[in-house]
Amino acid sequence: MTDRKDTLTIRDNRTGKAIEIPIQYGTYPDRSAGIPAGELRKLKVSEDDFGLMCYDPAFSNTASCRSRITFLDGERGILRYRGYPIEELATHSTFLETAYLLIHGELPSRAELKAWTGDVLSHAFIHENLKKFIDGFRHDAHPMGILVGTVAGLSTFYPEAKKIRDPAERRRHMVRVLAKMPTLAAFAYRHAAGLPYVYPGDDLSYAGNLLNMMFNVGDHGYRPDPVFERVLDSLFVLHADNEQNCSTTAVRGIGSSHADPYSAIAGGCAALYGQLQGSADEGVVRMLTQIGSRDRVPDFIRRVKTGEELLWGFGHRVYRNYDPRAKIVRKLADEVFEVTGKNPLLDIALEIERLALNDDYFVSRRLFPTVHFYSGLIYQSMGFPVSMIPVLFAIGRTPGWLAQWEEMLTDAEQKIARPRQVYTGPDQRSYVPIGERRGG
Repeated sequence: MTDRKDTLTIRDNRTGKAIEIPIQYGTYPDRSAGIPAGELRKLKVSEDDFGLMCYDPAFSNTASCRSRITFLDGERGILRYRGYPIEELATHSTFLETAYLLIHGELPSRAELKAWTGDVLSHAFIHENLKKFIDGFRHDAHPMGILVGTVAGLSTFYPEAKKIRDPAERRRHMVRVLAKMPTLAAFAYRHAAGLPYVYPGDDLSYAGNLLNMMFNVGDHGYRPDPVFERVLDSLFVLHADNEQNCSTTAVRGIGSSHADPYSAIAGGCAALYGQLQGSADEGVVRMLTQIGSRDRVPDFIRRVKTGEELLWGFGHRVYRNYDPRAKIVRKLADEVFEVTGKNPLLDIALEIERLALNDDYFVSRRLFPTVHFYSGLIYQSMGFPVSMIPVLFAIGRTPGWLAQWEEMLTDAEQKIARPRQVYTGPDQRSYVPIGERRGG
């Protein structure tokens, strides 16, 4: 047996030329392997040929970075932040502790967590002029649209945030982004509801502050329900990062131009606004509402299989097994329903899951429930409007975005994002004056 050689030999049958490309490995546990795509440029038909490229729509098999933040194995249903299983973090950690882990790379000491928590909560207020900006939106504006605009607007209040090469300045604004997201979210909701804004409190948790700013209507003794507070915090942990998804790729892409963190995170919010990512929870609730009753589920499943309906909350681009976050969300749902009573849509959701997981159409295609399938029901049961669901997703995802943004900036291999294309348009042609064109 010959010694293994960690290279790939490619022969170009057009020219007969062969090149040897090194295979680069990731670390344990997945040992993912890849080749430096730039090496393919050596395969040319002639000297003036651009060279060979990889054609990979939607980057389905292209690694754009090396990352130490999140490990995701969709085949086995594994998700870990900085090596820690999501099941352990969602059960034992808090959102701000998990945020510290994602951004700093290690779990904090007791003193570090206290200082970090105090720092984040002390920056929750927003400039009064930003309230005027929010007031300029229509009363029926989607809160996610307001969030995109106001997060981007923060960059105009902190011009020093452009000093992205200064680690201290960078971290200062990362704290501010994380701190202000719940305030911007709550103000977007209160604007749509025609209610006066409630300012952050200094004696509430991160999740508790959001609940207070959203739902407190003139009650100076208001305290958020502790179950809601804990469940919301756990949901934020579950959403905190998910590897190189669409919104994270947007944050990294915008950040690669050396934009400030507010602009980069606004881009992440905009990507999350899309129906195929952040609005999936919203889509599930609307789907269940449209179905209306448990006895209508079999016909709905039939129409999904014929392509007449879309089954929201099932199937994932990466998770080809049961989403590990979905299992946790099922348990959190039970805790919330103990307080609120069972959401009437739950029976419909359970029947969909039961039928789908026993139907070869879905099983053979490895279409399993994702985190979105039940989390929307939890949010709705806690009193959040359906339109606020993607906003809550954005709050939870913020520390992951920030960690990915900073990792991208400090990675010497990264440059401004600039994908190639395979041009399929016409060859060079001459301009035709309008009077000489077809149709006169």
